[in-house]
Amino acid sequence: MNPFEFVIALVVITGVFSLVKYRMTGRHSGGVGEPGDSQETLRLREEVSDLKERLKVLERITVEKENSLAKEIESLRDR
Repeated sequence: MNPFEFVIALVVITGVFSLVKYRMTGRHSGGVGEPGDSQETLRLREEVSDLKERLKVLERITVEKENSLAKEIESLRDR
């Protein structure tokens, strides 16, 4: 194998591995509502968003000392 063929072989192998890596990791890094998303994916994204909101509320309740826990629970019930 001469050096020219070796360089071509390396370029082809590198290209194939980058294509495989691109396909395996996904084309997007996780935006909201990608065009190819299924209904299940969209439902799960919405559920994760709702859970993040609930977590923010729980963190606020546990961190803020001036608000009592009972007062926060009552304000959440009124929603």
